[in-house]
Amino acid sequence: MSNNFLKFSLEQIRQNGAYMSWLEERRLEWSPLVASKLSLLLQGYTFIIITDEQRAWYEEYFLSQINKKATRPMLPFISLKGICNKNYNTQEEIALLNDLLSISFPNGYVYFYIGKNSDPKAQIAKSKEDSLLWLFDEQLQNSFYLSSLDKDLDYKLISLYKIFDKSLDAVLFSKVEI
Repeated sequence: MSNNFLKFSLEQIRQNGAYMSWLEERRLEWSPLVASKLSLLLQGYTFIIITDEQRAWYEEYFLSQINKKATRPMLPFISLKGICNKNYNTQEEIALLNDLLSISFPNGYVYFYIGKNSDPKAQIAKSKEDSLLWLFDEQLQNSFYLSSLDKDLDYKLISLYKIFDKSLDAVLFSKVEI
């Protein structure tokens, strides 16, 4: 990860004032994780969003906003529910899903999971090493930790979307290097 992206993240956090100040102390967790996943987007990967039931609203919000801007190209963020809305409970079912997605997205795909690690859907995302995980109540390597008991959680999820969106613009339009 370039120091340029880390610096960009810090500037964005500070520019957005109080509603994003909580993220300043966690930028060293946030920036490398996001930069590594955005590099996959630049390589043509599709991002498949999965959430636990409590965050279903966030999936709808994210997908309704991500391609709203007329100033950038459409980006490949889709919902797993939109592809195949069924439960995957066994490793065999998850492997079959991964096979389907590998055929469907020959340039590659990344699971983007937002939710509790204990949710069965988390197992889908954890089946691929390069998944982007925003996990609640449990810390894992290469994931971003949030607490489901945080009274400002919804607010923080919206602020994470905003900085993710700004990071996308910066990377796509070569304002920063990753």
